Amino acid sequence: MRYNQLGRTGLLVSELCLGTMTFGGEGMFKAVGQVQQDEADHLLKAAVDAGVNFVDTANVYSNGLSEQITGQAIRNLGLRREEVVLATKVLGPMGKGPNDRGASRGHIMDQVKASLTRLGTDHIDLYQIHGWDPVTPIEETVRALDDLVRQGHVRYVGVSNWAAWQIAKALGIAERLGLARFESTQSYYTIVGRDLERELVPMMNSEKLGLMVWSPLAGGYLSGKYRGGQSADGRRASFDFPPVDQVRGDTVLEAMDGIAQARGVSVARIALAWLLHQPHVTSVIVGAKRVDQLADNLAAVDVMLSADDLATLDAESKLSPEYPGWMIERQGEYRSQMTATPTAPKKPE
Repeated sequence: MRYNQLGRTGLLVSELCLGTMTFGGEGMFKAVGQVQQDEADHLLKAAVDAGVNFVDTANVYSNGLSEQITGQAIRNLGLRREEVVLATKVLGPMGKGPNDRGASRGHIMDQVKASLTRLGTDHIDLYQIHGWDPVTPIEETVRALDDLVRQGHVRYVGVSNWAAWQIAKALGIAERLGLARFESTQSYYTIVGRDLERELVPMMNSEKLGLMVWSPLAGGYLSGKYRGGQSADGRRASFDFPPVDQVRGDTVLEAMDGIAQARGVSVARIALAWLLHQPHVTSVIVGAKRVDQLADNLAAVDVMLSADDLATLDAESKLSPEYPGWMIERQGEYRSQMTATPTAPKKPE
């Protein structure tokens, strides 16, 4: 297991992060997983034994039950709080009232207290806004998060599922007012869903934000069992999310098959390894219902893809050119060719 710097901070997080959306199994999350306490304890132990120090949850997962199970698992295993980088999120509805959701100061302040209680801890290492709130001004959200950092309830703050311009605006507000800034974004990214490379990746590279990847197997699609149409069982049969262009996706899976067979590993492991080879990825969130599933995912850190492998996968999965990206690249060549400075940062060997 390798460890990466989270954004511009001095915090080091494992390149794989244990996701806990499978914990609890209440409401809409029943289709994702129904992992209860004993199973959660085993999953967390397997992750920690493999070197994982990063755990991600959210208040909305199973209406708080995921946070409760996660916190209890940490205590059941006797882990020191300092051994775990604990991340959770706020935004979704946690009640029936109009103010029981969103990124307002009121909802954030109410929910951070509830999350701390459920997790059984006095601080959250990374507190993330779970999505875009079209009602609340960005400044209100950023000021509330800064208060939590200053009060010691939260160590760092991040965001999830925002557009590049929205994050950039928040960063500008934080810098202008001297407030705690977002240090990471949690976004969907897979070899069959590379959309964030258009705007988010250039922004992250410019502003030194960390990237946490959610649903790295595209909701199970990259296990390979859904190719050619929906399977009769499994997660995507009842919860077809995130969306995948299956015609294009099946072509990518065919390219992955040969690479996986040559190494004697699963297609899923190749999908995770591809992400771990991307220089802009800080940590990949992996969730599981069983220890054997988690073990296969954790083993992705040992898969080293060759330059030929990466070129093959890139050729089959790359995005089609889109304006203004292709024009920016074309005009940028006029200047970049005159300097020794690379146009994009490379991941250290």
